Amino acid sequence: MRARHHWTLGAKLALVATPFLVLALLSIALTLWVSWQLEGGAAAVNEAGRMRMQAYRMALSVGAGYRDDLTEQSAQFGRSIALLRDGDPERPLFVPWDDTVRGQFELVQRRWHDFQTRWVTHPPDSIADLRSDTGLFVAQIDELVQAIEAHMSSWTAMLHLMQVGMMALALLGATVLVFTGYLFVLEPVSALKHAIRRIQGGDLSARANAVSTDEFGLLAEGFNGMAEQVQSMYQNLEARVAQKTAELQEKRERLEALYDVTSLISTATNLQELTDGFLRRVRPLARADGAALRWSDEANERFLLLASDALPGQMLEAERCLHAGQCHCGSPGASAPGLRVIPIRSGGSQPLRHCERAGFETVVAVPIRLHDRLMGEVNLFYHEQREVPDAERSLLDALNAHLATAMENLRLDALEKEAAVSQERGFLARELHDSIAQALAFLKIQVQLMRDALDRGDGERAQAILDEIDAGVRESNADVRELLVHFRTRTNAEDIEPALRTTLEKFRQQSGIAAELHMHGQGIPLAPDVQVQVLHILQEALSNVRKHAGATQVWLDVQQQPGWRFEVRDDGAGFDTRDADQSGTHVGLRIMQERAQRIGARVDVTSAPAAGTTVILELGPLRQSVRTIEPAAAT
Repeated sequence: MRARHHWTLGAKLALVATPFLVLALLSIALTLWVSWQLEGGAAAVNEAGRMRMQAYRMALSVGAGYRDDLTEQSAQFGRSIALLRDGDPERPLFVPWDDTVRGQFELVQRRWHDFQTRWVTHPPDSIADLRSDTGLFVAQIDELVQAIEAHMSSWTAMLHLMQVGMMALALLGATVLVFTGYLFVLEPVSALKHAIRRIQGGDLSARANAVSTDEFGLLAEGFNGMAEQVQSMYQNLEARVAQKTAELQEKRERLEALYDVTSLISTATNLQELTDGFLRRVRPLARADGAALRWSDEANERFLLLASDALPGQMLEAERCLHAGQCHCGSPGASAPGLRVIPIRSGGSQPLRHCERAGFETVVAVPIRLHDRLMGEVNLFYHEQREVPDAERSLLDALNAHLATAMENLRLDALEKEAAVSQERGFLARELHDSIAQALAFLKIQVQLMRDALDRGDGERAQAILDEIDAGVRESNADVRELLVHFRTRTNAEDIEPALRTTLEKFRQQSGIAAELHMHGQGIPLAPDVQVQVLHILQEALSNVRKHAGATQVWLDVQQQPGWRFEVRDDGAGFDTRDADQSGTHVGLRIMQERAQRIGARVDVTSAPAAGTTVILELGPLRQSVRTIEPAAAT
């Protein structure tokens, strides 16, 4: 039976996006080339314009009898002719040749030869025809300029056409990517979610349709396997108690090993400490007589011995660095993707026989892989013939996966700045999820309700739902505009006051609610990253005022001494703080909580029905949590 080819989700998305990327790159390259042609043609037009000026100057020199100036001017005109003919390698200047342009250029050359012979080389005594000859010569140059400009107009039209094509390509690519995301991500997730709900409802026969071969297909297969196992255990519970007890004991040991390795990973500060500690834990767990950890180069051609445990010193010295396929014992670098059990045989012509001389009879090679890339190998040596059970194989693979992740994390620690950017993007994504995504989910439900009302012919209910949809769309639009304003807010390294005034001004323009800022005292300026988080917390508080308070006035009081303290007050409807945690409308409190915890700050929210709301943000090392004060405590 032929095995199915598994397309990963990333491969599918890359396959869809690659044609559009290639087309976009080709379009950009062609646009740059056309722009280069236009720039060179424009320079050629300028140079031809200079030739008209030079022709008039030579006519003036002939009329005035300036022979010395006429010689230099003639040489300059000749250089201009040569520049148009040969181009300028130091800057984009070249004539866009075609049959018309080439013919006009040849006529200019002939006119110049006649003009030069008659008026420059051997000027006559009478200059009666000088004006007419000069006019004809300049007219011929004008025809050359017009021919070049006509050729450039076709390139300009082509450039505009390519720009329109790039816009169409961008629109088509966005549409295809959105549809692909729905087809490959949202639809499989929805099917799996439906199956999970059926399982939660007690229907153990529910299964997910594994229609794809990517990660979602594997996830569906794993879910189906889990569901089958749960159903089987439910039907045969008493018969499987002993078996499951043994399996749980085995899993407990595996978890302990994983926990031990995880603890090592969390505390190791360098590569040598990590690898030595890993081998000290893995060798007793696998009951091996010796262990070695080899790390591979990028090409998987050489394997460097990073750490060892209980191996003879002579063997270590001989196998510090091995080429792929060189070692008779472990054959480092073999292409097999998983764990390999390699018997050590006597005899043969292999150049390295250190394992045999050390008394080992079996070596187990466990590859270290990260994202399907071979990073190295762990070799376990045994003095007897050995087979590895499936459970132990799985454990060793899992431990090596943890090791690969830990070593990768050591490298990623050097990219702290990028990690900070990624963390900030996560906060932005959660803000979008907690605002726009929830509003869209609400609109989706309302659309379904409208369909039901239309099917029943209930026009009054449909109109009411339509009003709710309209209000939801307006709210979503306001949320989007507000988030865009928040994300574009910039801070000042020395003073946060300009950013606060800008935030309040945008709030006034967006909501129509009066807002006042009061600054008190002088304090040490906040760090830029802290300023950003403070602004986002205050913006979220103002957003809650706009959405829920129904206020007519907002006050922002800032106290800088003895510590930074920000207070946002409004005269709105207020709310019962005891219901804040259960209300879906107060997701902004959780957003403020996450940001406050990030900078070690505290947020207090005081409110009561018909008494307005007060949000207080205090910065300091002592309090790093967010709490909601009940009305009784606020008084």
